[in-house]
Parts: sequence; structure tokens; C-alpha cells
Amino acid sequence: MTLKIGTHKIGEGRVFVIAEIGNNHNGCFERAIQLVDLAVEMGADCVKFQMRNLEEVYRQRSLRKDGEDLGTEYVLDLLRRFELSVEEHRKLSLHCKQKRILYLCTPWDASSVEVLEELGVLAYKVASADLTNLPLIEKLCDTGKPLILSTGMSPRKEVQITVEFLNKKKAQFILLHCNSTYPAPLHDIQLKWMQQLHQMHDLVGYSGHERGIAVTLAAVALGACVVERHFTLDRTMEGPDHAASLDHSEFKRLIEGVREIEQALGDGQERQVSQGEMINRENLGKSLVAATSLSKGTVITAQHIKVRSPGQGLSPQYYEKLLGCTLHHDINEEDFFYLSDLNDKRIEPKNYSFQRPWGVPVRYHDFQEYQERIQPDIFEFHLSYSDMDLDVAKYLEKTYSSGFVVHAPELFSGSRLMDLAAQDDSYRLQSVQETQRVIDITRDLKRYFPKTKRPMIVANIGGFTMDEPLPASAIQGYYERFAKSLTELDMEGVELIPQTMAILRYRTAHANPMHQ
Repeated sequence: MTLKIGTHKIGEGRVFVIAEIGNNHNGCFERAIQLVDLAVEMGADCVKFQMRNLEEVYRQRSLRKDGEDLGTEYVLDLLRRFELSVEEHRKLSLHCKQKRILYLCTPWDASSVEVLEELGVLAYKVASADLTNLPLIEKLCDTGKPLILSTGMSPRKEVQITVEFLNKKKAQFILLHCNSTYPAPLHDIQLKWMQQLHQMHDLVGYSGHERGIAVTLAAVALGACVVERHFTLDRTMEGPDHAASLDHSEFKRLIEGVREIEQALGDGQERQVSQGEMINRENLGKSLVAATSLSKGTVITAQHIKVRSPGQGLSPQYYEKLLGCTLHHDINEEDFFYLSDLNDKRIEPKNYSFQRPWGVPVRYHDFQEYQERIQPDIFEFHLSYSDMDLDVAKYLEKTYSSGFVVHAPELFSGSRLMDLAAQDDSYRLQSVQETQRVIDITRDLKRYFPKTKRPMIVANIGGFTMDEPLPASAIQGYYERFAKSLTELDMEGVELIPQTMAILRYRTAHANPMHQ
């Protein structure tokens, strides 16, 4: 089930984030504008306010200074001082439209619904206090607009009655789990109650009043399609909601976390092995290999098999299926068994032909086999730091008609990343020295591949960060250090090709290429 509010399709992947300003502007229109602008900057989908006609919300006795208990008297005093005018709400609505953020408002009475209808709101939020107010909810249903209802303060029976009423009215709505305490103690939140709400209705979210962002993020993991948190400039300001609100930096971290969780959740339909896992599966996994050299026609027994890394061959899960199979080819000790060894038909390499040049990545040790079997147009020698100490002549024995490219190691000895733009000059100079070794090896390889006039070297050159993108002010310095490194390299006869695939999470030094 999905529900649409403006351009937002709720219930399908992306969580709808509401920045609840409420009355945290404390009656100051300029502060309300400031809060809207900050909500836009931090990536909220919606800002929400509140509107009340006190004469209609409270009985007359309550409105007298001596009419009710201290709690009601305190709340009324704040509301009188902090309510914005209808005209100010109109201006806020227009400002939100200009800023391309959704303006929503919680009406606490029928008169406020009529005002908000004139303002053209696209949906309504119902406060927990009005979940049982069926006359008000009926008026909201009559607008035909979607409703978002908080369920704080209500037991199951009350929620069920309202859900049945909404279904009877054929309303579009979302239920928000909520604990209406400001701030809410963690042990009272009962986040798993969301699962019960899901049994009553498909669209369920979370409205939080706790401190911090952890519980709200957990709600997203539990399937919340909407999250709502109060938003303030300063938690020490006067008013009941500030203490249970998030400031700008906290709310920004919340939204970042929500978006990360969305990516991490997936669709739950299938366990897909990721590209990174495939690489580690090959490096760390295990395979069935020959325990000794075996001849064609051998019937495989347990004595012929052992389990070894890497995971490039037949999975050990096929151990029992491999027993009793007849080999259709000779196999050397510790060669991999493959799926084809389970079948009568042997899979052989095919002769490929393409309309444009094509190639394969190779290491020194497997070059000859690839050369004999498939003969591509280009070989890319992907070097490791240990390859740089090998004697090339032991692996290449003549001149070849193919072209070649060299891929420099990402890691050098000591697990140090190549970084020709490093801020640490000693680190940068070490990267220069190691890169020069790659250049020298490339020149040496050229004698085996005479058709390649100016061999290219693919290299990660630096400018990557682990936790967050580089600030814009730092990027120029990275370009300058990289340019300096280039002047210190002897690149006679070769061409360095910077690779933009980040080794770490962020590569921002080269997000805006400049000619050096």
C-alpha cells in the first residue's frame, strides 16, 4: 500500500521525514522562517506546525486564570504567547512552497481545519490527543486529503476504533506509533508495538519524543514509512517541546542515518551476494582441490580430495557429489575441481571475437595460460606490491602481438595506500618512489609487447577519505600536491591514467577535474 502527499509517495522505499516545528518558534515568525530554512538544508521532506482556536479547543472555565489545575494553566499561558496568526501561517505556507518543502499543520479544532483548507494544505496531521476525537477526524476525512495520525496515549482498543472509523470513511491514512511524554523514557517507548499497528494497517510510522536519534533509526529498521521528530534551535528555550526536540546537527545526523538505513534494508526478497562479497568469497573462501596429481579416467575418492583456499574452484558443499565422479582430464596436485568435473561434458574455452579491442586482467603467473587459450587484444597486468619484486623474465619469454596496460598496486608494503596527493609529505614521497618503480617495470614490460608504443599505467592517485567528503576548501591543496608529485616522476615513454574508483568510501579531491 502507498499513499501520495504532493510529490512524495509514502510506503514505497523512501522514508518520509517530518521536522515538527510545532510551536518551537515561541511565537516569533522570523524564528519560524529560520527553522524552515534549516529543515530544508538538513534534508527534511516536510515541516509541520500547529494551529488552535483556543475558544473552540478549551471550555470557557479552563480559559479563566482560576479555572483549572496548574498543568492546564501553564499550557494555556504558553499557547496564548506562542501561537502564530493565520496571516503568519499563510506566509509560512508560501515560504515553504518557495523553498520546495512541504508545509503541514496539525489542526486542533474544526475552525482551524477550515483555515488550513483555505491555505491549501495537501494533508493533515492528527495529534495523539485527538486520536479519539471522531467528530474532528470526520471533518478531516471529508476534505478527502491523506491523514497522519499519532497514537500516543491510546490503548489498543481506542486505536482499533479509530482505524475502523477511518476504513469506513475510506480514508487514506498513516498510523504513527508514539509515546506522548516529553521527553519519553526509553523503557516506556515500546517500539515493538509498531508490529501490532502493522496488523491493524499497512502504513505505519513513528513520532518520537525521546532524547537522541537511536530509537527513531530503530523504528526505520522496523519498517516505519514516516518518522517525525520535534525540531528546535535551542533545547533550553521556554516551552514543553524543546527538551524533547532535536537541534539542527542532531536532525541532520538523523536524516543521514535514515537514508543509510534505507539503502541497507533492501527488499528482503532474496539474499544477493554483493560484488564486494564475491571478491572476499574468492579470497577467503575454500575450494575442493586435488590431493595429488590425477589422470584422466580416475574415479574420484575421498583420498583424492582436500579443502583449500582460495575459493576459486568447486565449493566444499559439493564434496559428496564429487565422490565417484570420473575425471575427463588430467589434473595436477592442488588444482581446483570445478562444476564441470561433476558432469560428463567438459567445458572448454571458446574463441571470442569482438568488433572493438578487448582485453583481460592478468597476473604474471597466469599470463601464459591466458595467452595460449584466448589471445585477447590487450592484457592488463594488475600488479600487487609483491609482484614488483618478481623477475618478469621468468614469466614472459618472447615478444607478443597483444597490447598491454599496467595497473599499479593500490596497496604498497605495510598496507599503505598509494597517495600522490597526501598531506603528509613523507607519505607522498614514498608513494612517488613506489610509483616510479611501477613506471620502471612498465618500461621493462614494453620489450615483450612492441606494438604498444606508449604503455598506460592505471593508478589510484589519492584524495580519498574514509568517513566524509573533503571540504571544498581542501581540494585545491590536493591538486597542488598531486601536480608536485608528477614533476618528481620520470614518466618518459609511459602515460599515467588516474583511476577515479575510490578505494575508500569518498574520493572528492578529484570530483571536479582540473588540468594541471
